[in-house]
Amino acid sequence: MIHMAKIGLIDCDSHNFPNLPLMKLSAWHKEQGDSVEWYSPLLSGCMDTVYMSKVFTFTPEYAYHINAKKVIIGGTGFKDTRESVFNEQHRKHGYYYNKNLPAEIESLYPDYSLYQELTKDTAFDFMTRGCPRNCEYCVVPKKEGRKSRKVADLRQFWDGQKKIKLLDPNITACKDWENLFGQLVESRALIDFTQGLDIRLMTEPKIEMIKKMRIKYIHFAFDDISEKKLIVEKLKHFKESTGWNYWKMTVYVLVNYNSTLEEDLERIYTLRDLGYSPFVMIYEKERLPARHELKQLQRWVNMRAVFRSVNSFNDYVDK
Repeated sequence: MIHMAKIGLIDCDSHNFPNLPLMKLSAWHKEQGDSVEWYSPLLSGCMDTVYMSKVFTFTPEYAYHINAKKVIIGGTGFKDTRESVFNEQHRKHGYYYNKNLPAEIESLYPDYSLYQELTKDTAFDFMTRGCPRNCEYCVVPKKEGRKSRKVADLRQFWDGQKKIKLLDPNITACKDWENLFGQLVESRALIDFTQGLDIRLMTEPKIEMIKKMRIKYIHFAFDDISEKKLIVEKLKHFKESTGWNYWKMTVYVLVNYNSTLEEDLERIYTLRDLGYSPFVMIYEKERLPARHELKQLQRWVNMRAVFRSVNSFNDYVDK
């Protein structure tokens, strides 16, 4: 008699954004004939295996006892997962850490039924992994390597949905970019590049391919003031080539890392003058409590209506 395993899932970060590893683990277990459910400490009973995923370091660790024969945890939210530390803190409770999904699970079509409202008419996934940039504040090079490489064709996670949200860290740097962009063009779906294209690597052929896509949103990043000349030149050319406005084009601005408030404002005002929407992201807000002025800066910039109606940060602070 084949044993049907009872599988539980825990999304530590809440259910506000689909957790892809859990969606793929669910798909794999359902293929094996196992039962899969969101784990509840009150209702689930004893499970064979519970998978717990945490993406963000600021998310609190799961506070309840887990009734399971095995608990497997993973995700960048568990920041220190060195084997020695992990053994001491978790394994005594029957927890095991898994850094990456096996290839046969990573390549599966996600189980979108886990997040029905969030994924309605929308596909989520990566077409590439890795990034050649070695930014100290980013986990991608350490986790996925310093080379952008193709990991999936569009059809592996898209089945005709109206919208596609791509989570790639640097698809612009992948040698297969033309093939991947071509798949997105042919889909005729609304494309959202959520994590930011590398504007420093933008070329005329890439711009022409992007213009053929149905773009919902596109994101770039302006994190280093020392690269201002190159980034401004590239952003200006992209804006002129596409004719798009700030509603469609957002640029992430990292603060609280290695810049002064004056340098932050310089980037923010420059982006607005270029016709882009800046979006302030505070570095390690939970570990290095941001100065009050940076929190005010974030509120001012990220509320688009306020940012467009109050011309300067000083005017916003004085109000």
